[in-house]
Amino acid sequence: MVPDSAGPPPGTDSDKASVARMYDAMLGGEHNFAIDREAVAAVTAIDPQVRTLARANRAFLGRAVRFLARQGVRQFIDLGSGIPTQGNVHEVAQAALPGARVVYVDKDPVAVAHSTSLLADNPDATIVDADIRRPADVLSSPQLRKLIDFEQPVAVLMVAILHFVTPEEDPAGIVGAYRDALPDGSWLALSHATNEDRPETAAAVTQLYNSRATSQVSTRSHDEIHALFDGFELTEPGLVYVPLWRPDPEERVPDRPSEYWVYAGVGRRSG
Repeated sequence: MVPDSAGPPPGTDSDKASVARMYDAMLGGEHNFAIDREAVAAVTAIDPQVRTLARANRAFLGRAVRFLARQGVRQFIDLGSGIPTQGNVHEVAQAALPGARVVYVDKDPVAVAHSTSLLADNPDATIVDADIRRPADVLSSPQLRKLIDFEQPVAVLMVAILHFVTPEEDPAGIVGAYRDALPDGSWLALSHATNEDRPETAAAVTQLYNSRATSQVSTRSHDEIHALFDGFELTEPGLVYVPLWRPDPEERVPDRPSEYWVYAGVGRRSG
């Protein structure tokens, strides 16, 4: 674990748990603080399988990147990328397609610092310190413009990030701004927490995040999440619970997929 004596980097809100560091803790990472681990313990008391859910979401990210690489996509923008851990997008994409270019975007100081260190020797990957809720800032970033050619297909990854965007912040408008910058043949991969099937769990987790973390949570229905794919044509199997999206042969499909209260889908820019 990150020693508490080292303290958080400048710009860190030490009075609140960070959603990026909480996710890192759920995945068994080392770049988190006591306040983050305490918040994860509180979430786990509400839903004991939250770490399993985090791993399932991370596995979806890997499957989606491999799928997109098989479609010939060589450019990836990972919005709200979080703290580097196993199976990073650039590792998966560049293993499938050497020379694939990856831009990570996050505003958490720990995520940015560790991503910068990890990518120091990788000319085809970088981190942009920016808020994904400000698409113009992200899309005009010199680091992004250096690697991403918007004349060629681009995959935008919004994995477990839009449920940290409130209705007032207009998640559909944010997705639309990124979509409108993409050429035809580009893709969107998205996962999002839902309030369906387990509404009491979703409500309790939402309340906890909203009181103890740096970002507010807004869970959404299947229809609301589906609407975020406006302008994209969903590929099979559509918008489904996260373990059901094209599982690898060795992956176990749960008997009750709705226990994994995150929907996932991948769509192609349809013009």
